[in-house]
Amino acid sequence: MTQQELHNQRLVREAEQRVLHHVTRRHFLKESAMGFGALALGSLMGSCGSGSANAAAANSIVFDPAHPLLPKSPQFPGKAKSVIYIHMAGAPSQLELFSYKPDLMKLDGQDCPQSLLEGKKFAFIRGVPKMLGPQATFKQHGQSGMWLSNYLPHLSTVVDEIAMINSVTTDQFNHAPAQLLFHTGAPRLGRPSIGSWVTYGLGTENQNLPGFVVLTSGGNDPDAGKSVWGSGFLPSVYQGVQCRSEGDPVLFINDPKGIDRDLRKASIDAINEVNEQQHNEFQDPETIARISQYEMAYKMQITAPEVMDISTEPDYIKEMYGIGDGKNRFANNILLARKLVEKGVRFVQLFDWGWDSHGTDPSNALDIGLINKCRKVDKPITALILDLKQRGLLDETLIVWGAEFGRTPMLENREGKPLPFKGRDHHTAGFSMWMAGGGIKGGTTYGETDPIGYDVISGKVEAFDIQATLLNQLGFDHEKFTYEFQGRGFRLTDLSGKVIRDIIA
Repeated sequence: MTQQELHNQRLVREAEQRVLHHVTRRHFLKESAMGFGALALGSLMGSCGSGSANAAAANSIVFDPAHPLLPKSPQFPGKAKSVIYIHMAGAPSQLELFSYKPDLMKLDGQDCPQSLLEGKKFAFIRGVPKMLGPQATFKQHGQSGMWLSNYLPHLSTVVDEIAMINSVTTDQFNHAPAQLLFHTGAPRLGRPSIGSWVTYGLGTENQNLPGFVVLTSGGNDPDAGKSVWGSGFLPSVYQGVQCRSEGDPVLFINDPKGIDRDLRKASIDAINEVNEQQHNEFQDPETIARISQYEMAYKMQITAPEVMDISTEPDYIKEMYGIGDGKNRFANNILLARKLVEKGVRFVQLFDWGWDSHGTDPSNALDIGLINKCRKVDKPITALILDLKQRGLLDETLIVWGAEFGRTPMLENREGKPLPFKGRDHHTAGFSMWMAGGGIKGGTTYGETDPIGYDVISGKVEAFDIQATLLNQLGFDHEKFTYEFQGRGFRLTDLSGKVIRDIIA
């Protein structure tokens, strides 16, 4: 063999080594013999947004990685175009707010019957607790005659816009798993949040803002953390973007010192050029999603500060929401939610922390802390309903109010002893949620618990039913709205769920 032939062989080997250096496990699987690697890769790529022909046919959603947030048509005409989901993290007591139980007052102070304790699991109750009557007073309101407590005087003026569901249940009695169940359809980590599903299915009407925005108040994130607005196995572009009602709406949205907008654009273009090269080589759709996220961040620098500046709202609107000195962060967030859906954001999620009414101290006592929390949210939530209605947006905006579970009809005790303040333990067998707007039949009360508020006796509702109803109002059949992942089609409602037809107009 000549010297030149040896040299050529060396060059070929070096070229092969360079190719092998770039061959990932994904490429190995794809190129495996008999096509098994391609089959495995197909299921994995479903998690990156490529999906399969079967999945596309099933849910009629076409994922365009280059433009993942473009508006899409639902499976059928929906009555709602956007959602504002208000979650009271910690779970307020339905027995002090919505569920009128005069018979429970007759049992106040008596030992809890063994029938309510045997075979039951509680987060903290041990031994035999005392029964606890309602701490609030109730009256009927509106033309519908809906029962509401004196803790919510403002909300009582708009009950004819609300569908109250007094028969919600769950099988999770700890905060984090229960929150995950309501927001992702599973009590474990890894599933997409309901806001991610909605944004994946519908896109957003404003390409300069995220399709899914998250606002938090109360001093803490929910117990389940940011997983309750994560995208799970959906492309990451659909995860919730957490914004703030004070200061910069998004951290690091402003250019650093020495960087002007032209230089920022040039840097993003350079980064995305590298991303495009990577995508051309490895064909990972998540890389295209990353490009979209960089471009969205650049657009948000102009749009987000303007949209999320509540200081420009008229004084009568600030008064309407109870903004006052601006320190009521929940009120700020509720007003921001209205501004965001008005500008085309598809899903706004609000979490307000601090509703865990155990009675360990005044801040979580039913007759002190719960009253104070209600004062902070009652006026803003009522204003949201009225403001959307006066702007002609209530019919196309679905409002959902709820928590992860309810509270027990008995007084909480720990180690068999009562706590220093009046409180209730976590309760899974019956509690309240409500919806308004978005094609919901106002002035409706659905479902019922027994005379002491312990068990559901009619119209039982699960988390999957809430999710199915929400998707229905947006134009999706929850059983057919699926996403291909790990070889099968997943859906938000898993293997359960029914639309609550009785609350739909």
